[in-house]
Amino acid sequence: MPEVIFAGPAGRLEGRYQPAKAKSAPIAIILHPHPQFGGTMNNKIVYDLFYMFQKRDFTTLRFNFRGIGRSQGEFDHGTGELSDAASALDWVQSLHPDSKSCWVAGYSFGAWIGMQLLMRRPEIEGFISIAPQPNIYDFSFLAPCPSSGLIIHGDSDKVAPAKDVQGLVDKLQSQKGITITQKTMSGGTFPPPGGEGGRRGGPPASPAGGWGAGPPDRGPRGRRWPAFPTEGGRAPPRADPASAGENLALCSTAGLTHETLRPCESTACKGEIPS
Repeated sequence: MPEVIFAGPAGRLEGRYQPAKAKSAPIAIILHPHPQFGGTMNNKIVYDLFYMFQKRDFTTLRFNFRGIGRSQGEFDHGTGELSDAASALDWVQSLHPDSKSCWVAGYSFGAWIGMQLLMRRPEIEGFISIAPQPNIYDFSFLAPCPSSGLIIHGDSDKVAPAKDVQGLVDKLQSQKGITITQKTMSGGTFPPPGGEGGRRGGPPASPAGGWGAGPPDRGPRGRRWPAFPTEGGRAPPRADPASAGENLALCSTAGLTHETLRPCESTACKGEIPS
């Protein structure tokens, strides 16, 4: 997994990049949680998303927003971070001009940035949004949302309350031409934005009712979903956000809270992953 430095709008940006073998493979951009609350590209969920896409033969990039790690610049309340994400996508596309499609995945603050990015980039055909916060961030720009995707959230998350996320999901699901798959983590919540904290207790978290059915064969604009080959190399009958999220290791411990900053004591969830 090459460590990369590429040009951003406020200086150099630090990332981790893994090209796919196929020149025309789709691209996946992974966006981390809030920079001022411990969010980095080494957050556990961001790390797991990165390898989930990589194993499905995507060209994959995760990177630090401005002012985090070796990325230059200062926090810009979302405006500059959106520019960082656009520059990251530009950089990957410059290396893979034969790639015609892209997915964006974001966690918490990164979910908000990712949804803004897909509104500006028509090549983004799908998204995964983990614990979005419509109670804090304005998602009214999704009118209409141009791409189908998957929204995952906890049913007891005080920072991203289920009722607020449900309101966002309902608005998106009422739109024509896209399919929004919602998965609620039953009996638990998400790790904090920085990925370092959580309360122990309870059995391993699992999606309520399983992952369920995904979107139809074709996404918006009549295009097929990018393929998600299995680890054995055999592609499933169709690919969609639900199949993408099926193997996502969100966290092995139930009862984790999005907002707490206390380090998680679980041996299976040590917060950030060494780069």
